[in-house]
Amino acid sequence: MNLEGITNNNSNKILIHSIIWCFLIIASLLPFYQNFTSINAEFYIQWSSGIVLFYANYFYFVPKLLLQKKYTAYLAIIVSLVTILSCIKIFYFSPDFHKPEMAQRIFDINGKEIIRDKIFQKKPPFFFKFFPSLFYLFIVSISTLIKTLSEFYTNEQNKLISETNKTSTELNYLRKQTNPHFLFNALNSIYSLAYKKSDLVPDAIVTLSEMMRYMLYETDNKAVSLEKEINYIKNYIDLQKLRLNNIENIFLNIHGDTRNKLIEPLLLISFIENAFKYGTDYKGAAFVKIKISIENNILDFWIENKIENQIKDPNNSGIGLTNIKNRLNILYPNAHQLTIEQTDNKYSVHLNLELETLEK
Repeated sequence: MNLEGITNNNSNKILIHSIIWCFLIIASLLPFYQNFTSINAEFYIQWSSGIVLFYANYFYFVPKLLLQKKYTAYLAIIVSLVTILSCIKIFYFSPDFHKPEMAQRIFDINGKEIIRDKIFQKKPPFFFKFFPSLFYLFIVSISTLIKTLSEFYTNEQNKLISETNKTSTELNYLRKQTNPHFLFNALNSIYSLAYKKSDLVPDAIVTLSEMMRYMLYETDNKAVSLEKEINYIKNYIDLQKLRLNNIENIFLNIHGDTRNKLIEPLLLISFIENAFKYGTDYKGAAFVKIKISIENNILDFWIENKIENQIKDPNNSGIGLTNIKNRLNILYPNAHQLTIEQTDNKYSVHLNLELETLEK
C-alpha cells in the first residue's frame, strides 16, 4: 500500500471513531434534554477519562501486554486503572458522595427549596459506588474486543497476502521450468531431422517458431484460450511426427466445444512430452493415443502410450510430471482429478478438469 493509501485509511479510521464517540456522548445527554445546565463536572470527567482509557488500552495495553500473552500484567494494570478512575469520579466529582448535603437539596424555578420525602433524603446505597466501575469496564471490554478483532483480521490478511505471493512465486518458477524443458525436447527433435539431412527441417523450424510465439506472448497470462492451447498441442505433435519414422500409431481425437473456455497455459504438454519420450522405440516408431473431450465446463484428458523406452535419467526423470502435479494442486486444488496408471508395457493418464469460462 502506498503512502497516500495509508493516509486515507487513517483518516477514515479517525472519522469513524469520531462519529461513534459523538453518537455515544449525545445519547448519554438525552436525559438532560430539558435542562442542559444541570450537567455537572462528573459527566465531562467520566467521558474524557473513558475515552483516554479506551485508547490507552487500544494502542498500548492490548498489543503490548494482552496479545503478547502477558495476562497477569495486563489484568493488574486494567484493574488498577479502573479502580483509580472510579474512586476519582466518585469521591471528587460525584455530588452524591462529594457533597451529599447539596445533592439532597432540590430547588424550584423560583429558587425555593423543595422538601422531599424522607425516603428520597437517604444517602444512595453503597453498591451505587460500583456504577462508575461498570462504565469503565464496559469501555475496556469494547476497546479490547475491537483491537483483538482488528489484529486478528490484519494477521489473516497478511497471511493471505503472504500465501498469495508465495503461490505466485512458486507458479512462476514452475512455468519457467516448463519452457526450457519443452525447448530441450523440441531442439532434440529438430537435431534428429538435421542429422538425417531431412528436407523437413524448415517445416520443423516454422512449427517451432509458432510454438515459441505462443509461449512468449500468451503464457504469461493467468489463463489462456483452450483453443490456443489445443493448437499448441497440435503443433507439438506435428513436430514430433516430423522426426519419427513410423507415425501410424499416433492418434489425437478432440471432441466438444472449445470456444469461450480458459485453461492454465502449458498445463497438458508435460503429459504429452512424457508419452513421446517413453513411447518411442529405438526404430523411431511411437504408440501415443490422446483424447480430449469437452462437455460444458469439464475437460477430460486421456493419454496412453506403450512403454518402449525403459531407460530413465535419474537426474531428469519425472521433472515434467512433478511440475504438472504441483501446478494442478496450486491452480485447481478442488477442481481436478488426476489418475496415473502404469503396467509393464503401458502408461496412461486421465485428467478431469473444471475449466473457467470467458466472460462475454
